[in-house]
Amino acid sequence: MRTSPSVASTANSAPEIASRLRLSATRLARRLRQESGAGLSPSQLSALAVIANHGPLTLGALAEHERVAPPSITKVVSKLESDGLVTRTPDPADRRICRVAVSSSGETLLEEIRRRRTAWLTARISQLDADRQRRLADALDVLDEIVS
Repeated sequence: MRTSPSVASTANSAPEIASRLRLSATRLARRLRQESGAGLSPSQLSALAVIANHGPLTLGALAEHERVAPPSITKVVSKLESDGLVTRTPDPADRRICRVAVSSSGETLLEEIRRRRTAWLTARISQLDADRQRRLADALDVLDEIVS
């Protein structure tokens, strides 16, 4: 059964593509969170990754990165600290300010999470034939353009 040109063009319109992309990205992000097996909430995992990538950070700077209120980030960091994943160090210039850094345990956990997520994705991508793998790689180039 052939689709009429008007139906096909509607199915490939920018709003339809945007809707499908949003749903796919959300589902993929959810699935990758499940694959992390870290026992951390999405907020905790996100904060840990931000600290690893941009730290050491003040709690205020971390709250800004995460776009949450300072009291919320304080709770997240307290949990990460109690789990041994981050350390707080008073700022030498202003002892009222603490800087948060990822501990070696936190780094190890992040590496393990990345390894698990990559392994899960690799297994799924390996099931695709060569043409679909190429199409996926081409789509990633487009996604990189969209987000840059």
